[in-house]
Amino acid sequence: MPLEAVEARRLYRQVADQLRSLIDSGEYAVGSRLPTERELAEQLKVSRPTVREALIALEVEGRVRIRVGSGIYVTEPADAAPALPAAGIEGPFELLRAREFLEGAIAEQAARVATKDDIARIDASLVAMENVEHPGEASMVHDRAFHVAIAGSLGNAVLVRVVGELFDQRLNPYFAQLAHYFESPGTWRTALDEHRAVRDAIAAHDPEAARDAMRKHLERSQERFAQNFGAEGVAGAPAERGRSARAPAKPAKPKRAPKTQAKAAGKSGGARRR
Repeated sequence: MPLEAVEARRLYRQVADQLRSLIDSGEYAVGSRLPTERELAEQLKVSRPTVREALIALEVEGRVRIRVGSGIYVTEPADAAPALPAAGIEGPFELLRAREFLEGAIAEQAARVATKDDIARIDASLVAMENVEHPGEASMVHDRAFHVAIAGSLGNAVLVRVVGELFDQRLNPYFAQLAHYFESPGTWRTALDEHRAVRDAIAAHDPEAARDAMRKHLERSQERFAQNFGAEGVAGAPAERGRSARAPAKPAKPKRAPKTQAKAAGKSGGARRR
């Protein structure tokens, strides 16, 4: 029997697979509410951003529905759910963390070597960003141009390509679904201010400030995507980013009350409502 290649599954995919298996086995019935993100993270011993990536993946697959202010509910899967190349889709938080490290270093070097022409290209992208509506395709085009212009100031075509390709991952269905909940004209204005801080540090030829401004911008992007869905508090989520990326534990199975207890509870509740 020939050997087959071993696939290193991403952590959020392992979490999604576990939850999907519990749904398929009936542990979580259609219409029931899943545990909160906090509870799932504690049970699975993974970070909350990882849990959020898994839940977004399941929503894109049509297995759950996120109701802001209420919770995450199991849904009836569609007969012809769209086939997604799950193995090749990066998690949104993974992407933003990678960009934080890479583009922070690029901005630092850009502050050392950027010419007047480089600053002019960065400025042109900022002006374009100021005059578009967000969310929208045009805003993404100009946002991408800003980050690519900074990489371009280093004169390295590989870095330009890598920065562009990482940004283009924002078009994947998981990232798009997450952005649907948390991006707005208000978050765009905040991000625009963060972009200006990066530009000003580069123009001032202050490498440390440029690095810190870029990393802060991408860190705050993660914080914006980690905001509360409304069913629980999410404070402190970014601090969990360093948690070990080990295989997740199994989530606790939902508890079912005995029928006799359920009936008694129903009668008691009815008495209280009278």
